Amino acid sequence: MELSYWWVLPLAAAAAIISAWLYRRRRPPQTRPVAHGDRLTALPEYQRALRRHRRRLALAVALGAVFLAATATAAARPILRTTEEPEIRNRDIVLCLDVSGSMTTTDAAIATVFQELAKEFDGERIGMVIFDSSSVQLFPLTDDYDYAAEQLAHAKEALDSGAGTFFDGTWNGAGSSLIGDGLASCVQSFPEDTGADAGPQRSRSIVLATDNFLSGEPIFSLDEAATLAAGKNVKIHVLNPSDMDYGDQPDEPGAQLRTAAERTGGSYYTVDSAEAVPGIVGKVQETEPTSYRAAPQASAADAPAWPLGIAALAGAGMLVLGWRLEP
Repeated sequence: MELSYWWVLPLAAAAAIISAWLYRRRRPPQTRPVAHGDRLTALPEYQRALRRHRRRLALAVALGAVFLAATATAAARPILRTTEEPEIRNRDIVLCLDVSGSMTTTDAAIATVFQELAKEFDGERIGMVIFDSSSVQLFPLTDDYDYAAEQLAHAKEALDSGAGTFFDGTWNGAGSSLIGDGLASCVQSFPEDTGADAGPQRSRSIVLATDNFLSGEPIFSLDEAATLAAGKNVKIHVLNPSDMDYGDQPDEPGAQLRTAAERTGGSYYTVDSAEAVPGIVGKVQETEPTSYRAAPQASAADAPAWPLGIAALAGAGMLVLGWRLEP
């Protein structure tokens, strides 16, 4: 416990000492002699009343001193300094959203799913990348969930309206809906844990929302991007808004996405599946379940409760005594 304004206490003590000195220096009150007053003061009842009065006066003085000390302490602003080592979970999640033309009618729904996912995570770092023919990082990996929620809300609003600058930078490549390139960009969004100063190994997951309707010639095929992710220990969890029944052919869009996700140890869901959010959250939380302590952080918080509480009790006692001391 520390006092921010410690000098208030000696000032209060000096004021109390000066007040006591002035009280003792005051002129004695004028009195008039009363004949045979000793007969009254010698009465037992008078003596008992006088003792009660003196005890109450002494108690009032003590309560006043306690009240002064407590209020002076509160005015000195007591603070409590603590050192905390916040717990950080070593998981990174990148939300990877296809914003090509074929996803126009479903991207707003996917943004809602992303918002639900963000609410379920606690301590993990979250980032988001959008892509069409080129990729744009909407926000980097962060554990500031208020900021992430704000960005996801802006994304949903832009996807609902389909206008604005939200899509700027996603049309810089040749073609459209280059799924493999977009996924490869999301894989590269994770920082490299290399060198002597690298922290604890973090698990990495991508939540990829796409229908896998390719239009153009990507640098990376979906299979090559999945291989890149597997090589970096990145798990891919797929949300497919167009999971139609094309049969069991392995070259169908949905089948390719499922194969890519399973290759990395990830999962595959349709956007409207009730199991999508809990399933992905469960899969992510299965990875690297241990946590670690971040660097110690010092914090200071005001702690005026106990001096103000004592002052309130002393003040209440003085009020009661003042009422009892009335003639």
